[in-house]
Amino acid sequence: MTRLPSSDAEKVPVGTEARLGIEIDDIAQRTAAGEISEYAVVAEGEDRTTWFVWLLVCCCTISGLLFGYDTGVISGALVTINGDLGPSELSNEQKEFITSATTLGALLGGLAAGTMSDWTGRRPVLGIADITFMGGAIGQAFSHTVWSMVGCRFLIGIGVGLASCIAPLYIQELSPTRLRGRMVVLNVVMITLGQVIAYGIDAGFANVNAGWRWMVGLGTVPAAIQLALLVYLPESPRVLVKRGNMEAAREVLSRVYALASSEQVDLKLKVLHATVKQSVEIANSTTFWQRFSSMFSNPINRRALVIGCGMQAFQQLCGFNTLMYYSASLFQEIGFNQPTAVGLIISGTNFLFTLFALKYIDVVGRRRIMVFSAPGMVFGLTLASIAFHYMTTGTGGNLVTGAQYSHGWAGIVLLSMIIFVASYATGLGNVPWQQGELFSLDVRGIGTSLSTATNWAANFLIGSTYLSLMSAITPSGAFGFYAGLCLLGWLFCVFCFPDVSGLSLEEVQNVFKDGYGIRESERLRRVKREILQREKAKLSG
Repeated sequence: MTRLPSSDAEKVPVGTEARLGIEIDDIAQRTAAGEISEYAVVAEGEDRTTWFVWLLVCCCTISGLLFGYDTGVISGALVTINGDLGPSELSNEQKEFITSATTLGALLGGLAAGTMSDWTGRRPVLGIADITFMGGAIGQAFSHTVWSMVGCRFLIGIGVGLASCIAPLYIQELSPTRLRGRMVVLNVVMITLGQVIAYGIDAGFANVNAGWRWMVGLGTVPAAIQLALLVYLPESPRVLVKRGNMEAAREVLSRVYALASSEQVDLKLKVLHATVKQSVEIANSTTFWQRFSSMFSNPINRRALVIGCGMQAFQQLCGFNTLMYYSASLFQEIGFNQPTAVGLIISGTNFLFTLFALKYIDVVGRRRIMVFSAPGMVFGLTLASIAFHYMTTGTGGNLVTGAQYSHGWAGIVLLSMIIFVASYATGLGNVPWQQGELFSLDVRGIGTSLSTATNWAANFLIGSTYLSLMSAITPSGAFGFYAGLCLLGWLFCVFCFPDVSGLSLEEVQNVFKDGYGIRESERLRRVKREILQREKAKLSG
């Protein structure tokens, strides 16, 4: 085995170098060959986390809170705006404009975010997102026309799109492998918490004159808090290694792994440098457009992109966000006297079951949690379709404002929505946001941008057609249609979605060398577990 070049070996304590014979080229070659490097596994050994890591991640997840708050708050605002924007009552088309403007802005923000972060770093993009969100929230609160409201919603959307792409990516690049899934789910927990807070604020201001202005304006508070805290956050160590700033990368690693010895931190840095070596060389020797085209021409990148975009499309085409946008309006139409409070039940269910995912995503695994939770979504939407069919027989299959509907069927609609949301929150609500782990460092920004843009494009499609679809094919038909899309999404997970739990960001690339890697991911995870068991046996012996 070739040893480290002398210039590199001098930076690693002699004891560590002699004991492990760590060597950059050897690790890079094994990674390129699609195998797990035992040296890399050894380097991951000390991965205990400190309060610094959790506080760092919590600060990042304020972006998720903003995302969720905006998704939830517009539902209550739409039913209380009344004539404050000019018309005595907002038409369905105007409601669709207001909700879809945010989604269109998020589509553009998400498309630009990853690429921006490759040039500026992850942290500055979060700051830009906060400033953009604050401007849009303040503008909304002072809007007096439908079009000014639409413009401010578009501005907020850009901020949401930037944050929704970068926050999970930033968290993944700072997290220990063992906890990477859980820490990204924490961002999703904050999305659902933001929705719960939004529904609570909606309910609190529902009977206040022009209370909707307070609902939308209060979004500036968490954005301002995160903007102030960003000063204390470090840059991603992988970005620093990519730039060749090894000293800064080591400092960040020493703070993330505060319980590791100096030798262990040096070892982690060497392994990180080795595993991203090929990506750094590609990034430094190619143009942006060459890397962009490689997303489609390179089989490994293309397969990762299909998974990333496919999962994000599934997340939105299932219709969940339309439920969050329009739940208050929907429950008002079917006869609930406190529709915003009922919406709070839905968002609360989402929050509680996301906590379940937070606990078990790294234990159960991404694939298994998706395969077993998606059928629950299909069942919930099918039940809703049946309930709407029988509930609306007296009104020609359509929901008519002011009509009296069976309380029994209305209760079944609520139950079906709870089943659907619980299943969604367990799997689909969080797994697609693990997207950053699918891509190598040289195209990670591009890949996450395209995946996030797919999410928002599907969101825009569903959000801008929901009310029209309900009118055209009846509520029963609309929810049956969403159930069919969920079935297709489940089949996609069964046949194409691998489980990369427990693999480092750099090891994940080996999964896609030959096909979508469902079996290969299991093999690599098994090999890694065996190496870890041997290392534990050595330590205990």
